[in-house]
Amino acid sequence: MLYLAIDQHRKQLTVNVRNEAGDTVLRRQVSTQWDKVRQFFGDLRADSVPCGGFVAILEVCGFNHWLLKMLDEFGCRQTVLICANKRSSKKTDHRDANALGELLWANRKRLLVGKKVQNLKRIVLPSPEDEENRELTALRQRAGTLRTRTINKVQRILLKHNLQQECPTKGLQTKKAQLWLKQMALEEIDRLEMDQLLAQWDLWNAQLLELENKIKKRQRKHPMAAIVATMPGAGAYSSLALACRIGSIERFPRPQSLANYWGLTPRCRNSGEATDRLGSITKEGSALARFLLGQMVLHVLRRDGTMRAWYRGIKKRRGSKIARVAVMRRSATILWHMVKHNEAYVVGGPPRNRLATAG
Repeated sequence: MLYLAIDQHRKQLTVNVRNEAGDTVLRRQVSTQWDKVRQFFGDLRADSVPCGGFVAILEVCGFNHWLLKMLDEFGCRQTVLICANKRSSKKTDHRDANALGELLWANRKRLLVGKKVQNLKRIVLPSPEDEENRELTALRQRAGTLRTRTINKVQRILLKHNLQQECPTKGLQTKKAQLWLKQMALEEIDRLEMDQLLAQWDLWNAQLLELENKIKKRQRKHPMAAIVATMPGAGAYSSLALACRIGSIERFPRPQSLANYWGLTPRCRNSGEATDRLGSITKEGSALARFLLGQMVLHVLRRDGTMRAWYRGIKKRRGSKIARVAVMRRSATILWHMVKHNEAYVVGGPPRNRLATAG
């Protein structure tokens, strides 16, 4: 078998190919132009047939999609997608590809059967349906962020002229307030900016409505999203976004594994006699999942008295911010139980015989 390592960039791929003995048989750069990259993979497939095919390793980036599809098209037996390690002090594309090739070959037996490798974070590719749902919910999140920025710019103009107290309603997101914004007298340039911001605001509203309608349709067809939606504060958008970012619950052997996957567990630097040296949460994994869990905290505390009493105890000892993160982490472990056992959210936490593992 051949072992292919790829250091991917926008205009070229730096590749390193090793044989079964671990010797490098090819190291070169391949242009990402379609004819050249297809020619390379066609030659690689032909060369790998006598020795049982080839497997590939590459680091995750924002434009892996086309390359992963091409590897599958040209008969790659397995693709190992990993998170990048810390940047080396002597970094070149050829050295990066060589290091990836060495990593793949040295750990080939464990990687090819799906076992863990120490200090290596492997990315599990989502199903096609979950991949589409992730893209859709991420698009919804970006559209919401852009609308918020537009509203903030409108408020900046009002603050500039001290006009915010003249708004006929408490907030700006009402028909009466938007009519007032369209008719209010401003200086020429500010009036031009205000008109453009209001047009952008209308555009974001229309796009968000279209996205939310599509999200609702997909959420009704997603069995895991229906379970997640029973948690307080989880609507169609939140439940679908969390469900598609969980994927197969079998990947997480313990409830704490899901909280760790989303970066909600504290960092630790325990060594020698220091055995309780904890820091802030790792913030690894999906930032959108952490954001949504943070938004759901208020709903959970409002409706779940047991969780609220637990939160107040932590708040008294450590403060409100740490207590809110603790509720987020416990919510993630409860989500694990809900999905694992196909149970709706129960006020008071999971059943008593599993409560000890939900913290």
